[in-house]
Amino acid sequence: MLSKPKTNEYPPYYKEYVNNVPDGELLHILDDQQKETMNLLRDLSEEMAQYQYAQGKWTIKEVIGHITDTERIMCYRLLCIARGEQEMLPGYNDDEYVKRGQFNRFSLSDLLHHQSLVRQNTLLLLSSMDDEALRRRGNANGSEVTARALGYIIAGHEIHHRRLIKDRYLNSLQ
Repeated sequence: MLSKPKTNEYPPYYKEYVNNVPDGELLHILDDQQKETMNLLRDLSEEMAQYQYAQGKWTIKEVIGHITDTERIMCYRLLCIARGEQEMLPGYNDDEYVKRGQFNRFSLSDLLHHQSLVRQNTLLLLSSMDDEALRRRGNANGSEVTARALGYIIAGHEIHHRRLIKDRYLNSLQ
């Protein structure tokens, strides 16, 4: 079982994400949350998926694109750190990535499919790692983090954005 990381395994700004993850087996949590996100969003119309709750905020499509991009980046970091990489892994500007991702030009169905494929990759990657690899430390964006913590950050990040989608987007659309 992949237990929750200790607070010294990740930067303080990820604490909310790690704390969002319920107790249990991380692989099951990641698999279940993908299904929950799909169930939440798959019946939205294309028009609803373009909704912004305020000027300058991302659309639902952009939020899904952001979740997917972030998971790809965190998985890359997880792989590098688990394999013993000692070079600092770069940060990224999520607003710029969303802008350049042009997610509104894709159908919601395509974006959800991309997210599903990325999640399957995450599950396969995590399931292939032993405890020693998952406890390795590396440097991402100038901060020390373990491979294990990155798995929890992926899960907590999706939970965070799913809550925002429910509270700020879907509640406004009803």
